[in-house]
Parts: sequence; C-alpha cells; structure tokens
Amino acid sequence: MKPRKSDKNKPPRTKRNQDTFGFFSEEKRCRYLEGIVHIDFKDHELLKKFMTEQGKIMPSRITGTSAKQQRQLKQAIHRARIMGLVR
Repeated sequence: MKPRKSDKNKPPRTKRNQDTFGFFSEEKRCRYLEGIVHIDFKDHELLKKFMTEQGKIMPSRITGTSAKQQRQLKQAIHRARIMGLVR
C-alpha cells in the first residue's frame, strides 16, 4: 500500500503522543461518585446527574464511571423509574 502524501510530513506516533491524544490528557474519574460505595435508587438527585434531559442514561465515556459503577447506575436508574422517582 502506498503512503499518502499527507503522511510523509507527520512524525511517527509515539507513546507520548498517544497519552495526550485529543482532550483526554489524564485518566478520567467520576467527580460525582467520590466517596460513594453503593449507588442507592432513592437518591434521585445523584441519579439525575447521570441522565440527560430526555431521561436517557449517559455513557461512561462521558461521565467517567467505571464498568462496575455504570452497572450500579443502570440498575438504580431502572429501579427509580419503576418507583416513579425519576423520568
């Protein structure tokens, strides 16, 4: 495969360039869940921070939650919807 003309002038990507790619300069952490071990479905104010205005659950790549926290959030939001605490 022939390299493109625009690729000739670019320096090769190193590990240092990959760490600061885009706007992710360091590891993302969830600022809302600091100090919270278990997410409770009755805490509707906390759950609203992880939902859009339409009521959808925001993805973890935006909120910075881990996979375990995201699963807890999903379960808590679904339970809160059933109980009528959030839309």
